[in-house]
Amino acid sequence: MSKTSLPVPDRSPRLREAMLAAAFTADGLLDLLGAPAYAALARSETVPALRATRGEARLDILVRLFLLQCPVPYERARAALPLAECMEDGWLIRTGDEVRATVDVRPYSGPEGQDWYIVSDLGCAVGGAGGIGSREEGVVLGVGGASTTLAGITVRTPVASALDIGTGSGIQALHAARHATRVTATDLNPRALEFTRLTLALSGAPAAELRQGSLYEPVGTETFDLIVSNPPFVISPGARLTYRDGGMGGDDLCRTLVQQAGERLNDGGYAHFLANWQHVEGEEWQNRLSSWVPYGCDAWIVQREVQDITQYTELWLRDSGDHRSDPAEYAARYDAWLDEFEARKTKAVGFGWITLRKSAAAAAGNPSVVIEEWPHAVEQPLGPAVQAHFARQDYLREQDDTTLLAGHFSLAAEVVQEQVGLPGAEDPEHVVLRQNRGMRRATKVDAVGAGFAGVCDGSLPAGRILDAIAQLMNEDPAQLRDRTPQAIRLLVEEGFLEPVPPTR
Repeated sequence: MSKTSLPVPDRSPRLREAMLAAAFTADGLLDLLGAPAYAALARSETVPALRATRGEARLDILVRLFLLQCPVPYERARAALPLAECMEDGWLIRTGDEVRATVDVRPYSGPEGQDWYIVSDLGCAVGGAGGIGSREEGVVLGVGGASTTLAGITVRTPVASALDIGTGSGIQALHAARHATRVTATDLNPRALEFTRLTLALSGAPAAELRQGSLYEPVGTETFDLIVSNPPFVISPGARLTYRDGGMGGDDLCRTLVQQAGERLNDGGYAHFLANWQHVEGEEWQNRLSSWVPYGCDAWIVQREVQDITQYTELWLRDSGDHRSDPAEYAARYDAWLDEFEARKTKAVGFGWITLRKSAAAAAGNPSVVIEEWPHAVEQPLGPAVQAHFARQDYLREQDDTTLLAGHFSLAAEVVQEQVGLPGAEDPEHVVLRQNRGMRRATKVDAVGAGFAGVCDGSLPAGRILDAIAQLMNEDPAQLRDRTPQAIRLLVEEGFLEPVPPTR
């Protein structure tokens, strides 16, 4: 099958039925392969999975065909699938007495246990047979860590319209179809749009409106309630690989994507992006990113990782398989990347999440822009925590110190208190509040903060709690009220304390 010819989705429900009947699902794979072989696939090691699929059951056949991309005997395939239809529609081709898959199909479990399938180019399902390692310009990748990260941080409230920019194999569009009445998916690569069509059809999801083009060009001035994008964010010299390199200089593609999102969002709408950004000599990276935030939007930007330019270059040269090329060619490519970074005075590259929310407060000139570094483990899906973050920002913008101290708070349910000190000591050296969910933050608090958090159950206003603490600690209540609101704000902003209506 040529690169321009892909299966047609017309009879994909029949193929889906056969796959489900054979337990060709995420759970079925784990049961068949076992945890070690399943984990090995994520490292692009296929030998354990090949050993586990030496039987003649239908599931063995489907795993070898669509996930491991091995030829199987024609008669065995006919026992497992509606073979004539699959060949006629282009999912399989026959060579002699064997059949082989034309595309990579990976079972994927939805957030509520849905049995979905991600369709991509052969060998390009991350964690599939061959990893990526491709230098073909128009290759369409399957699901990977970046895809699942973006899906996890996205706010999943019901919306009328959603836009997936750079849809690839359609993973984000598939997730959006659960809670959006209308889904529009765009991509510069026309093959990607066809793969998205296949992914949605084989997963039993509603069809999306598919449009070819770069960034926001395919949608013109239309606006949406949700925008998501896992763009080709890699900062590289040139645009050699469509799936990876944006074709704009430096981090201009990510900047443009973020800056132009504001005018495409409806009021209250969210935009979620994965991005790379340059750490430029003489410029704070936080200032660089704050300049990206469009007018009328609040923002929460989290830097998850930073790599120096040599680490970054090696990562993406390995990703495309350049490390397996002629050594002189590899060295020349490596040198070209370093030339690019040197010309742009780039000393490192950051990776992370950017979330925007269109808000009336931001449009009125009072945006909330939080930019932070958080390389630690988080709990996915993070979408509810993202939504809660912006709700807390709304609350804090409306409170001056007086109204804050009149407010009622409770300690978030997932927060625990840890006391650290020498064994036998009368008092701890310090107290730490730690979240067991969401961002899983930890913060050190003083005696006042620990006492305040410990008694916050929503029954008393903050000011009265501070007055009681002042009495216990023989402090001046007025001075304690004056110096504490900022600490309370921080505990609320980071999700340790939650505003609650006063109890009656």
